[in-house]
Amino acid sequence: MHLRGVVLPDDTETDIWVVNGRVRTRPVPGAETVVDGGFLVPGLVDAHCHVGIGPKGPVDLAEATEQAITDRDAGTLLIRDCGSPIDTRPLQERLDLPRIVRAGRHLARPKRYIPYLGVEIEDQQDLPNAVAEQVAYGDGWVKLVGDWIDRSAGDLAPLWDPDVLAAAIKVAHDGGARVTAHVFGEDALEGLLAAGIDCIEHGTGLSESSIELMAANGTALVPTLINIENFPGIADSASKYPSYGQHMRDLHARNAATVGAAIEAGVPVYAGTDAGGGIQHGRIVDEIIALHRVGMSATDAIGAASWNARAWLGYPSLTEGAAADIVVYDTDPRADLAVLRSPRLVMLRGRIH
Repeated sequence: MHLRGVVLPDDTETDIWVVNGRVRTRPVPGAETVVDGGFLVPGLVDAHCHVGIGPKGPVDLAEATEQAITDRDAGTLLIRDCGSPIDTRPLQERLDLPRIVRAGRHLARPKRYIPYLGVEIEDQQDLPNAVAEQVAYGDGWVKLVGDWIDRSAGDLAPLWDPDVLAAAIKVAHDGGARVTAHVFGEDALEGLLAAGIDCIEHGTGLSESSIELMAANGTALVPTLINIENFPGIADSASKYPSYGQHMRDLHARNAATVGAAIEAGVPVYAGTDAGGGIQHGRIVDEIIALHRVGMSATDAIGAASWNARAWLGYPSLTEGAAADIVVYDTDPRADLAVLRSPRLVMLRGRIH
């Protein structure tokens, strides 16, 4: 097949060809032109997604498949699955579903995370061994629960001691994996960043000093802005824990400024919806628009869910030999991000959907 259009983030109209699911940059005789004009975007990325989790907890593979199709039809062709209680490897074998980079299962302490989703570790000294298991099971990522409500304290609190984190993250790095962590509050960040964690999810408790440290170390942030919109509702449902409720409201109130400061400081920020559970799949465009709203340029907001995110996860964009994962739009989405809601064509592995 042959496609002609402006390939973002560049501004020049370009011809590309697709052969056996791969991009070719030199003419291919006899290729059928399927796109002539428009804007070609490297397949969108949801960098924090949960294929396999529904509103009531784990789902079966059939429902997980429907989740992945919903994401694909919205233009998401690469997913970093940020923790799933089910084995989604069968979905990776299907050519019609987005590529999934699995982080294995969440690692948490008993009664310190959503029931049935994570591996519960009784003795935190066992965390390094649990990390080693998830390195072997996942696709180069490990997901920790960094903080959660401690009911005895009535507020968010860290799950792990700093020395345990340092040992666990070293195990992951020695095994060639990166580590990310769910973090809402302030207190868990110091230990995670000191231990050399690679990414922070949510990050609503970031401060000026932790932002500076992340920027200096290249630690990524996936702020899941559309999920943070749920914080007031979470607070309202936690009337038994007034300190926690007020804390969640405060984190929500300053979140736009927090993420804006991270962007301004040069922290690598990527788009993730936290789909699964309370967030519907297929909402990557909402997250892109939210990133723009808190300070990212339109181009960078798209890049955070496309070419920049792909490079971060080790996937090339529309270069010679790259996978033909392409979303085509009639007009320039940089001028109006709402254009991203209406792709003219979605091509995954060289197949049009």
